[in-house]
Amino acid sequence: MPPAHPFDDDKLKEECGVFGVVGVADAANFVALGLHALQHRGQEAGGIVSHCPEDGFNNARRFGYVRDNFTSQSLMKTLPGPLAIGHVRYSTAGSKGAAIRDVQPFFGEFSMGGAAIAHNGNITNAEALRKELIERGSIFQSSSDSECIIHLMARSLQRNIPERMEDALRRVEGAFSVVAMTRTKLIGVRDPLGVRPLVLGKVGDGWALSSETCALDIIGAEFVREIEPGEMVVITAEGGVESLFPFRKQDSKFCIFEHVYFSRPDSIIGGRSVYETRRQIGVELAREAPVEADLVCPVPDSGTPAAIGFAAESGIPFGLGITRNQYMGRTFIEPTEQIRNMGVRLKLNVNRALIKDKRVILVDDSVVRGTTSRKIKEMILDAGAKEVHFRIASPPTAWPCFYGVDTPQREKLLAATMSEEEMCQHLAVDSLKFISLNGLYRAVGEGDGRNSACPQYCDACFSGEYPVAPTDMLQKGFKLKAAE
Repeated sequence: MPPAHPFDDDKLKEECGVFGVVGVADAANFVALGLHALQHRGQEAGGIVSHCPEDGFNNARRFGYVRDNFTSQSLMKTLPGPLAIGHVRYSTAGSKGAAIRDVQPFFGEFSMGGAAIAHNGNITNAEALRKELIERGSIFQSSSDSECIIHLMARSLQRNIPERMEDALRRVEGAFSVVAMTRTKLIGVRDPLGVRPLVLGKVGDGWALSSETCALDIIGAEFVREIEPGEMVVITAEGGVESLFPFRKQDSKFCIFEHVYFSRPDSIIGGRSVYETRRQIGVELAREAPVEADLVCPVPDSGTPAAIGFAAESGIPFGLGITRNQYMGRTFIEPTEQIRNMGVRLKLNVNRALIKDKRVILVDDSVVRGTTSRKIKEMILDAGAKEVHFRIASPPTAWPCFYGVDTPQREKLLAATMSEEEMCQHLAVDSLKFISLNGLYRAVGEGDGRNSACPQYCDACFSGEYPVAPTDMLQKGFKLKAAE
């Protein structure tokens, strides 16, 4: 299943999206709408678990888009009740989309009743935990790191499910934003660093938890606040909200790439519009890397806000020089080698009348492997452009992410093996410039830039400075950045 971005081979894949609702009739319908709004965070598969007093727990897990599965009236009737949680998945750990058993939410029966969990992020010590749990008798059903949480909860000696979840999550390293449910409660937890997002909303007499604010908008919920790093909220069907802080307090390390690419532009993060942040990235980029040109053109769709900011700051006209085919669908039959070789042209087309005889600045959100950038450059030149200049709205991606993003191995990242000048030559463009790390920090609201002694965000994919040691990867031989 291709991701929402048209260049499925050359973009970082989103992590996952989680959503939960309590205290409304037919909660699963609200969850399906919320997951639809979070579809950009994972397109492989989705699942919903609901509970009603008469029927107990029910669940449905399907491969594919939310719209193709959870809009069926017959399916949604099997998910009754005032409490439900859901998950959209792009596999970041475990096998890639191979088995329905890997699709969340995961469910477990405990002595005090059942519980289901949906997890966004990545557990960096999952393999060590899995080995320990299997040796102690646990039987795993999936290849997902998230299943470790259920097994840790099952082995906890605590009195109730929220306490068991606390107990389990204290053993977990890495990034986790969790939405969970018992028979009567909706639970939300963020890891102590707050790497992944989680927000609280009010919907009628009930409550909602979501990865992003845009999913609250679709169900008409009022955004209340972000769940704080290290916070657990326990919400009852009667509307009570209990806030706990079960972990040792640490400095927040929210993922800065949520601002650059992952989150939807109509979401709000840390009180800031994602769209406005991306536009400001373009402004900073124009200040840092000006170039004489005739047209600023975004690589659709994620490069558009930054291109608008770049054009406004530079005074160079903005134009939609590339059009994306919105109707690729979930599959595309490629019967011949000739059609396969069309590649990017199946997904994009250049507006020749706009591009011809122009010096073009292409604004994109990132360069990962560089394969798509080269193809787009060739398309622009074929359309008659005089010059092609790339401006990238993030610093060079030189390190893999271990906190919930499917990143290629380090040696496959262009910036891991080449300097900016070497990348420019490799892509065969007239110029290539990335926004600086300090420029990115200024764009997200840190006026003085990055605090190198204690960075305000997780920026490991750019800096190589990992706020949580990737235990499993280190045991496999991954080498951290040498101390400077």
